[in-house]
Parts: sequence; C-alpha cells; structure tokens
Amino acid sequence: MSFKKLNPEIKEALINKGFEAPTEFQKKALPKIKSGVNLYAIGDKNSGKTTAIIISTMQKLGSKAFEDAPRALILVKDKAEALKLKDAFLEFTKRTDLRIYASYEEHSIDAEKDEIYYGQDVIIATPKRLNKLFYINAINVTQLKLFIIEDAEFAERGLYFADVNRIPESIGKCQYVVFAEKLTDKLLRFQETFMYNAQTVK
Repeated sequence: MSFKKLNPEIKEALINKGFEAPTEFQKKALPKIKSGVNLYAIGDKNSGKTTAIIISTMQKLGSKAFEDAPRALILVKDKAEALKLKDAFLEFTKRTDLRIYASYEEHSIDAEKDEIYYGQDVIIATPKRLNKLFYINAINVTQLKLFIIEDAEFAERGLYFADVNRIPESIGKCQYVVFAEKLTDKLLRFQETFMYNAQTVK
C-alpha cells in the first residue's frame, strides 16, 4: 500500500512529519491489516511498526470520532508505553476529532470508567487494567473493530500471558493484530484462543 491510498488526514500528517514513502515492513503489513485478516506483523526495531499501528487504526476508523464506544483497543506493557503511544497518536490525530485514551494501573479506576463512558475512539491500555475495566463493565465493545498488541514480546512473560489471553473472552467478533520483532512459539499459542487463521508478514 502506498501512502497515496490513505485517508487525507493521515497523508497530511505523514507529509508534516517528513514521511515520503512506506517502509518495506509497512508495504507488507498495511494492506493485510486493511483487508481485515488476523495478523502477526513481525518487523525489526526501526521498521516502522508504531507508525503502522497509527496509520492502520486511523484508516480503519475513518479518522473520525463515532458515538461513544471505543472502536480500537491497543495493549501495551505499562504506563510509560501507554503514554508514549498516545503522544505518537496525537501527532497524527491533532487535525481530527479522534479521541485517544491511555489507561493504566496508576490512574483512578473510577475516573477512567467515567472518562471512557463519555466517549473514546481508541483505548491504549495495559492488560491488567483492561481486564479490570472489563470486570466492572466499564467498556462497551459492541463497536470494536480492531484489537492490537504493540511490541508483544512483553505478553510472553509471567502473568502477562494469562492477562492477554483473558481479554478476548469479553470481545465478540474483531480483527486481531500482534506486532513483534520475532514470532515465537509463545506468541503462536495465541492462535489457540483468539488469533484464528492468522497470517504473518515479516
């Protein structure tokens, strides 16, 4: 996929950031994500995975706010990664009305419940906090289109693996995309729970 085929709001943001053409990784990953398949998107550290996440999410959501329920969930390791990814999103979405929200353990769960209730389009969250939000019925997933795990290596370790696997139990039909540097046996085990018929790009 070339940048020419993207929404005008995304193209404008890319131009402002000096991006002229997609990376080799993005050329492979973006069309697959657009097609709606479950995908393991495997790329090196500087292959453009974060930008691919932002582009894919904005494209999938039409770069516009819609009603109150979130349409994209993105899992990250911790608060620092949540805030970092939110800031990266805001560089692209500042000329849109898309609402980007970061959810993590250090924030009041009651405050998060209220802030999500009043409308968010993209929620970036840690697995533990997202599970807790589901437990207290704080997230409406009826409009959900996309579920992404960023830098999924963290999800292989300890309680993270169980926490990540538990989340899709609360979600109906949805597209799942796992971004990582390497496709390990542990990440492939997600095919047993939610990454059904997943394809791979490297």
